[in-house]
Amino acid sequence: MTLPKNGAASLRYAWFIVALLFPVALLNYLDRQMLATMKSSMVADIPSIATNADWGMVLACFKWIYAFLSPFGGFLADRFSKRLVLVGSLATWSAVTWWTGHVTTFHELIAARALMGVSEAFYIPTALALISEYHTGFTRSRAVGFHQTGIYIGQILGGFAGYVADSPDHGWRWAFSTCGWIGLCYALPLLILLRDPSKETSQIRDPDLKSSPSQNVFRGLLGNRNFLMLVLYFTLPAIAGWVVRDWMPDILKEKFNLAQGKAGVSAILYVQIASLLGVVLGGSLADRWMRTTPRGRIFTSALGMSLFLPALFSVAYAGTLPAAILGLLVFGFGWGFFDCNNMPILCQITRPEWRATGYGLMNLVSIGCGGLGDWLFGVLRDRQVPLSVTFGAFAGLALISVFIVLRIRPSEATPSH
Repeated sequence: MTLPKNGAASLRYAWFIVALLFPVALLNYLDRQMLATMKSSMVADIPSIATNADWGMVLACFKWIYAFLSPFGGFLADRFSKRLVLVGSLATWSAVTWWTGHVTTFHELIAARALMGVSEAFYIPTALALISEYHTGFTRSRAVGFHQTGIYIGQILGGFAGYVADSPDHGWRWAFSTCGWIGLCYALPLLILLRDPSKETSQIRDPDLKSSPSQNVFRGLLGNRNFLMLVLYFTLPAIAGWVVRDWMPDILKEKFNLAQGKAGVSAILYVQIASLLGVVLGGSLADRWMRTTPRGRIFTSALGMSLFLPALFSVAYAGTLPAAILGLLVFGFGWGFFDCNNMPILCQITRPEWRATGYGLMNLVSIGCGGLGDWLFGVLRDRQVPLSVTFGAFAGLALISVFIVLRIRPSEATPSH
């Protein structure tokens, strides 16, 4: 398959790329989310996981490895074939997912999660950079948003994993093994159908951001004030996002005395449905807003971030399950606005050949802090620190983030990008 040269056909292939990567994004987050929703079954089956802090370490080790290697994964993608990086990442993490279903000790589980971090570190920076290369105009936020819907659907399916873990006919080991096989099978058609952009496509990318291959990528990014502000903006809300994703099933289970299956669905389903709606509406709003101002994506993201404040307080103080779910719905909707615009904003402030590396650096800081947040939250839970204190701190970080993103100044030359 060769990349079509005329505009309409090129746009069709650009959307085909999004469709092709959609199942990969789904598997990427399904494999992650299952761990959180099957905690009770896994802890019961692996007695060497003795405390909440131990479980927090299981969650955190993935993030720390993932974060540390994300810039390296992005750097390879910017220098070599994004197609091969994506296929290799999928095949490797699928094999590790299968192995996770066969671990028997805390240390084996730690090793499996660490290897998962190694393999998955190459996917998101590469996938979003590839999508952004094909979508160069008023479709970029929507394209990234539709890709992110695969992530949310993967998390929704992962939310039902607690029922699978409780099933006497399946169990948590079956869930990991099956998902591993599915990913390995999909790697072959992905290898055949996926294509790197042609040189012609690369030459029309964002003419306002001229390429300069001779400049050191890391020095160029870290010397860019706008990029540093975007990294900070990307990081602060993500600490709350990771805790909500990884700990909310356990929080609802204990707070409202729920079964593992219902807790997982309640914690994941509603927030991800709201996020799905958020990325679709947020992506469309951002692309439309870009027709009148090059800050359209920044304004859209800030609007979503402002929803974090009431949402986090609502979750912390909820006295009933429906009230907690309402807070999660608001949180998820705001997250969708935030999530679909991070890479598009990055495209406005960095050179095209630096995007995957730049997103990798963003992941390094954001997910590294998210892993620390997961571990620290487990420690705070062991010490009975009230949820209102923890989630109040998260709300404060979200408020700071709104002011940070509004300080970013993208190129004024070509609002279409």
